[in-house]
Amino acid sequence: KEEKTLEDILDFHVKFERIHPFQDGNGRVGRLIMFKECLKYNIVPFIIEDQLKMFYYRGLKEWKNEKGYLKDTCLTAQDRYKSYLDYFWIGY
Repeated sequence: KEEKTLEDILDFHVKFERIHPFQDGNGRVGRLIMFKECLKYNIVPFIIEDQLKMFYYRGLKEWKNEKGYLKDTCLTAQDRYKSYLDYFWIGY
């Protein structure tokens, strides 16, 4: 694909997390790749903060049955990130 959507990035992220290529730090590496891919495809990136971690884990677990859990969690994180960008007057 030339262009990726947020759902494409999330789908890749879930697949990456499920293969567990690293003994430790799998989630951090996966979320860093997701952040980079968002920047690459002009999607506002996001950070999964501690308040959203349990929702994030549920979203990963339920991705096959219900994509909305993870997508909504990431969109919530994206809204928070947008507020940081707004504070510093950075356009998106």
